[in-house]
Amino acid sequence: MADRRSERRTALREALVAAHLDAVLLTSLANIRYITGFSGSSALVLVTARETLFITDFRYATQVREEVGDFARVAIEPQSLWTGLWQLLPEMVGVKLIGFESAQLIHRDFERLLSAGARWQWRPTNDLVETLRERKDPQEIARIQLAADVAKRALERTVPQLRAGMTELAIAGVLEQSLRAEGSEGFPFETIVASGPRSALPHARAADREVGAGDFLLVDYGAIVEGYCSDVTRTFVIGRASDEQKDVYEIVRGANAHASANVRAGMTGRDADALARQYIEQRGQGEGFGHSLGHGIGLEVHEAPRLSKTAESPLPAQAVVTIEPGIYRAGWGGVRIEDDVVLDPAGPRILTSFPRELMEIA
Repeated sequence: MADRRSERRTALREALVAAHLDAVLLTSLANIRYITGFSGSSALVLVTARETLFITDFRYATQVREEVGDFARVAIEPQSLWTGLWQLLPEMVGVKLIGFESAQLIHRDFERLLSAGARWQWRPTNDLVETLRERKDPQEIARIQLAADVAKRALERTVPQLRAGMTELAIAGVLEQSLRAEGSEGFPFETIVASGPRSALPHARAADREVGAGDFLLVDYGAIVEGYCSDVTRTFVIGRASDEQKDVYEIVRGANAHASANVRAGMTGRDADALARQYIEQRGQGEGFGHSLGHGIGLEVHEAPRLSKTAESPLPAQAVVTIEPGIYRAGWGGVRIEDDVVLDPAGPRILTSFPRELMEIA
């Protein structure tokens, strides 16, 4: 596959020029992976107009050679990564005004910057790398597709094992085992399994509640393949669905289908959100849809862009976003159907393919 690190670094350097910075210090592991290819859990990266400095510790001495290679100047620091930065930073020619990732740096590390002396000036930055990550290249889309395929196969393994009387925790365990069996590197977020009245909690944690006949069963989960995430939600009924459950489900399914078919690159996140929101409101269920329509996915399961009532930025071509309308009623239950959609220039393309028709589980 094509190595796109050089073009990504070039784009970041152009962003530095636009921001009037000499360098940027990357502390977000997702951003570090995007720029350098490193998938470990300990690193600092300084990108300047002339070079890239990569600092990690002994645990990753072999891994960094394999993943980063000669793309950056690599330093293995035996003590603290910050000690390594202070030792090497004076060697960086022409570097005085340095940006840091304000949304990523914890306060203790911010204090390290303040105590570094007057030789450097530190400026907060927002989304320098995250903005680059919004638009996915073909290799990234292929990895998200693989993660969506893993998620589909895992749910196909799981559904035949579901029975009334199982706890939500047991169902989450079966699903997570299936994800591993199908090749997921991990879980991009804590698997949500919510049944009966608890399905009205959009971000419920799996509990020891036993699912019973007539319950909604909402499952929100994802897979990770080569660092890239998928994010899928399906809602089932245990036993026979009531007419009311079928009606609410069909409204959500219609909103999902309408938004997935009509979302476009170039429209604002607010207009994308309105595709599903207006559909649900026109059917008298608007009060039940309280969260936003979706978000970007990639190296992180929640990343830019946003699809919400307050998102004014246009959606970039080749972004991959979730479409996840829902209706929730306290004490009764809820329905959410979520798919991952790539915004191709020719139109949206759905990456997740598990059936959306209401499934009644005996």
